[in-house]
Amino acid sequence: MSSPHIAAVSFDPALDIEDMSFSWNNREPLLMIRKFSVQCGERVLLQGASGSGKSTLLALMAGVMLPSSGCISVLGRNLTTLSSSRRDTLRASHVGFVFQMFNLLPFLSARDNVLLPCRFSAVRDARARATRSRVEEADHLIASLGLDPSRLASTPVAELSIGQQQRVAAARALIGSPELLLADEPTSALDPATRDSFLQLLFSECARTLTSVVLVSHDPSLSVLFDRSVRLEDLNRPTVPQAV
Repeated sequence: MSSPHIAAVSFDPALDIEDMSFSWNNREPLLMIRKFSVQCGERVLLQGASGSGKSTLLALMAGVMLPSSGCISVLGRNLTTLSSSRRDTLRASHVGFVFQMFNLLPFLSARDNVLLPCRFSAVRDARARATRSRVEEADHLIASLGLDPSRLASTPVAELSIGQQQRVAAARALIGSPELLLADEPTSALDPATRDSFLQLLFSECARTLTSVVLVSHDPSLSVLFDRSVRLEDLNRPTVPQAV
């Protein structure tokens, strides 16, 4: 019997988008993507200019918003056919999210922020406790991302540097071994040396749990660290009508 600590290997892509379009208030479509898939364990860099719809696409991938048409599937489950509550459950149990502005709770310690997903998902909680206590797992992730858990156990995250908060946000997204990690410009506040070190630590932890990664950035120099780099401008093209 496989350990619940390791993300289950699936024959389905971690993420699959087909014939998807999205528009605000029935205006001209912001996004029109015919096909985009991310395989189990794959690391994909999604590049694009500011305002091109990168953050909107991440929100659609997470099921926070629904497309105007088409299909978005996570682990073989079509988000457009699920109720709001089932999308919330799927996201809480199987998707980690690193927000551009971190979205940490400033009055909680780093450790308590990392543990938050375990409070909202029994699946993530069980995986976090598969080989050690959930607190030990949180401290392991904090240490794996280059921080000292003993110093951060009771320190409010509001007292941490931007770089430290970024690592805490990544540890929170990774606890409980989600199958898919979505990251919105997570290195924008870091200098190049710190950025590369952070990503290598992040990818090492993702490789341990077979977590697929979609990371959004406008920085093309990151592409050498990924399995594949995709430009949103190349994905986001209207379907050309067939000649009659």
